[in-house]
Amino acid sequence: MKKHEHVVESVEKGSIAAELGIEPGDRLLSVNGQEIEDIFDYQYYVEDEELLLLVEKPDGEQWELEIEKDADESLGIGFGTGLMDEYRSCCNRCIFCFIDQMPPGMRDTLYFKDDDSRLSFLQGNYVTLTNMSEHDISRIIKYRLEPINISFQTTNPELRCKMLHNRFAGAALQKVDLLYQGGIEMNGQIVLCKGVNDGEELDRSIRDLTGYLPLLRSVSVVPVGLTRYREGLYPLEPFTKEEAREVLGTIHRWQKKIYEEYGIHFIHAGDEWYLLAEEEVPEEERYDGYLQLENGVGMLRLLFNEFEECFRKLKGDGRRAELSAATGKLAFPYIKKMADLIEEKYSGVKVHVYCIRNDFFGEKITVSGLITGQDIIAQLKGKALGSRLLLPCNMLKADEAVFLDDLTVKDVSDALQVPVDIVKSSGQDLIEAMIRQSPAETRNE
Repeated sequence: MKKHEHVVESVEKGSIAAELGIEPGDRLLSVNGQEIEDIFDYQYYVEDEELLLLVEKPDGEQWELEIEKDADESLGIGFGTGLMDEYRSCCNRCIFCFIDQMPPGMRDTLYFKDDDSRLSFLQGNYVTLTNMSEHDISRIIKYRLEPINISFQTTNPELRCKMLHNRFAGAALQKVDLLYQGGIEMNGQIVLCKGVNDGEELDRSIRDLTGYLPLLRSVSVVPVGLTRYREGLYPLEPFTKEEAREVLGTIHRWQKKIYEEYGIHFIHAGDEWYLLAEEEVPEEERYDGYLQLENGVGMLRLLFNEFEECFRKLKGDGRRAELSAATGKLAFPYIKKMADLIEEKYSGVKVHVYCIRNDFFGEKITVSGLITGQDIIAQLKGKALGSRLLLPCNMLKADEAVFLDDLTVKDVSDALQVPVDIVKSSGQDLIEAMIRQSPAETRNE
């Protein structure tokens, strides 16, 4: 059985831990006699007002430390990883896996396949349930780690085994029943693959998943992402416009039926379906409070509605500015429409909006979050960019000014000889970025 020894990385000055002589490099072995598996065990047990910590010093000496504290008082100990444990990697070989479609030579972290229920709770990741034990399920229920995001793909056990290339994938669906019986809220996802889990199989999956309402709060249906790096992989084809409309027809039919019975729409189409079908995204009310924004469901509607709300308050003036904005194929029509509205309100403002084709991964990839710095540079060289170039924040690595291909914002700015502004995700942020003047433009008024 794995022995959990959590190394102390930092100790807050003046904290309980500091007063007791706990130092970086010490190992926390147990709390109140309980072995600590990860951050959830730790947070659960240290809430007690009376604690007995077993700590091992680097020389092997073990200290038992008795502590009396307030229930909400922190010990002041920091550990090396957010989970206090190793991340669990995926044991499946899904026919639609995006990581298997990555080109060689990218940073190592982009090739790691996680399938960790704890990351589902902490970061919103989707898990397949295939590497979860009964122990994992009991901890989710005990600590109320909800909502859990589940990659269903299909409720047909045999088909799920085929899609995940894992003979246990069908039986793993039974764990959903345990989560449901434990009162755990869930969200679901179906990655739709043409000729595999669409058509009647999609209809079956939606029907089966309604049985978990209301604890299963929402299910998104997203089209499989296909890059140009698919040699040797399962043969998958993109959906056509007509096929996308058929998928939307199925989803909208079920939305109507479920709404009449439960008052929610439950099953949602990713924004990409509407681009493929050449249809407008639905009104805000159809998204049930945007439960799956991070999964690309309702992002465009929310952005445009936020934009419109802020836009109505603008008075317009005589400011002058020329700038540019770049985005992916999916968002381009909406960003262009918003830029046109800004130009109508401010006659002295010109916004050049450019649609960046994804040459790095392939043209079938339309989201801005997968656009690389090199594609931006190659396609904007020699274009009218004005005094600034606006790029959405989802093009960058979290908390770093780095694109997927490891080019930096500075690299792009230097190559195009224009300052780059990274715009946050709200419609108000976009408006403020579009109408803001550079110092030079202000002086030239």
